[in-house]
Amino acid sequence: MNLNEEVEILKGVPLFAKMEPARLKLLAFTGERMTFSSGQEVCHQGDPGDAMYVILGGVADILIDTEKGQVRVAELKKNGFFGETAILCDAPRNATVKASESLLTLKISKEMFYRLVSEFPTMAVEMMRELAHRVEDANQKLREAMAANKAA
Repeated sequence: MNLNEEVEILKGVPLFAKMEPARLKLLAFTGERMTFSSGQEVCHQGDPGDAMYVILGGVADILIDTEKGQVRVAELKKNGFFGETAILCDAPRNATVKASESLLTLKISKEMFYRLVSEFPTMAVEMMRELAHRVEDANQKLREAMAANKAA
């Protein structure tokens, strides 16, 4: 995949959609391309959060450790991203991310992430929107699980 193809993919990521192509090219150039094979972990729950990842191709499972083992709570595909919460909260990773098929990502360092957020307020707004959607999805799953437990 060349730089221009990566820029085109980044345009499709809501976080970066309003950034000018020159900035996207810089982001693609400075980010680290990482490939993971099916079943390989990208990051593990509890690890320090030093970067976020944008999925350039493939599929990743988001897994949470529970008393009964890992539970798959989401699936992310091309244009998806993860790892931003650990950066924003300066906290350990809240989930394990594992490639469910061959996965190509762009790793964005914590420093680059903060630089982008400070230079592009629209990115910060999109980040808040995405985080709010994820909280609402989690709340909905929790409500459904609680209702299922009451019925059982």
